[in-house]
Amino acid sequence: MSDAARASRLPETVEEFLVWPGDSRAKHYELVDGVVRAMAPGSTTHATIQGNLGFLIGAHLRTTRSACRLLVTPGIVPRVNAARNFRVPDLGVTCVPDTARQIAMPEPILLVEILSPSNKAATWSNIWTFGSIPSLREILVVQSIKIEAQILRRGDDGGWPDNPSAFGEDDNLVLASLGLSCAVTEFYTGTHFLDARRG
Repeated sequence: MSDAARASRLPETVEEFLVWPGDSRAKHYELVDGVVRAMAPGSTTHATIQGNLGFLIGAHLRTTRSACRLLVTPGIVPRVNAARNFRVPDLGVTCVPDTARQIAMPEPILLVEILSPSNKAATWSNIWTFGSIPSLREILVVQSIKIEAQILRRGDDGGWPDNPSAFGEDDNLVLASLGLSCAVTEFYTGTHFLDARRG
């Protein structure tokens, strides 16, 4: 195979994906069961929610002097079909220290996905795949078209519930993996949802 043909061929493994032509392209794609999937940019509402969650979680980790750290759009290699999957959630928390040239997030304890109409099926595919990661304790799913959040929490037996627990605009939500409790509406600060409620 010529160099040109090799460069134009889409990667099928994580090893190929991480060198596929340059990191700048890889940041806008993920590898799903050996197939490259483009990641469409989210709405400004999606981005605002992501920023709010990053602020809330990051501030909590600093205030509690936690050894854990928050990563934005981390690369995740699930345990299932690991050589052919490199998924990218919106946020993640790990308690493993950062090291030089670390690419995939090691041993996440919390992953966060923000649902948009355009990415709903792909995001839920990621969520159920994340459940194969032994270290993972919780998955937070936040809606971007209404005020609602859902939690999937690993049970004491190591298993996951069949369905997530849902929380609405009048609820407080607890991230047990971090010891963080906050109102669901805090995720939506600065969005049109809260502006509409005040109006």
